[in-house]
Amino acid sequence: MSEPPVLRGVDAVTVPVPSLEAGLAFYQEGLGHRLLWRNDAIGQAGLELAMPGTELVLTTRSPYAPTWLVASVDEALGVIERAGGRTVSRPVDVPVGRLAVVADSFANHLVLIDLSKGRYATDESGRVTGVV
Repeated sequence: MSEPPVLRGVDAVTVPVPSLEAGLAFYQEGLGHRLLWRNDAIGQAGLELAMPGTELVLTTRSPYAPTWLVASVDEALGVIERAGGRTVSRPVDVPVGRLAVVADSFANHLVLIDLSKGRYATDESGRVTGVV
């Protein structure tokens, strides 16, 4: 039996916005996406999409990019490097797990995340209160 593929699915697509308020005005109020969580400390807010499993993440600090869900960022780096890719940004801890940026053998950047620490817990207004 073979191992499952490294890229398990798209966890989120980040969309840069000038401010969370401006982004939420457009995507939440204008387009009707429900707020899942908001973390002002890192300049991000997660919005629900109609299809489950992927979030739209508004960000004031990151470029437009998909974020790929992996079982383990550290293990995925090894597989990607052995396949001819390279590490662009070493793994760092984030509130919900670990994150790194790699390039495939064609120089496309892939943002990788594992949810090894859990998912955001929020209060009734969507503000992040911790990780569960």
